[in-house]
Amino acid sequence: MRVQQGRPRKQAADRTALPTSLPRPVKLTRDRSRAVPPPAHVRVLGGQIDDDDRERIGRKLGMKLGKFATSIERITVRLSDANGPKGGRDQICQIKVVISGLPSVVVEERDATYPRAVDRAMSSTALAVRRSLQRRRLKPLHHRAAQPSRP
Repeated sequence: MRVQQGRPRKQAADRTALPTSLPRPVKLTRDRSRAVPPPAHVRVLGGQIDDDDRERIGRKLGMKLGKFATSIERITVRLSDANGPKGGRDQICQIKVVISGLPSVVVEERDATYPRAVDRAMSSTALAVRRSLQRRRLKPLHHRAAQPSRP
């Protein structure tokens, strides 16, 4: 029998969909210690998706990236058709995650349909954000060179 130590883990079902925007007073007083979810903007270039798809994308972002909510400032999802109005099977999903104090994480995936492109991009984004935050935790706080001792 395993005994769980440390803080309790949040289950994926506990995470909620990310909001599309935050009111200005909340943005200005946003406390990183509380789990105020970052806004997730969904943009569609050269096409349309319905509100159910936007809600599904927000819910999936909350499930995949909700555990990093205290470090994320905002998320942008861009959906576009690579072939434009002439048709074709290339749908592009680009996800940009702005992380506090670190460079942004940008992931782009192509697939035949929007849902598959979005799912692949979300998985890649979660992995990239996790790696980025782990690197920050592993970096030393001060970059002092070892100084020789004086006699």
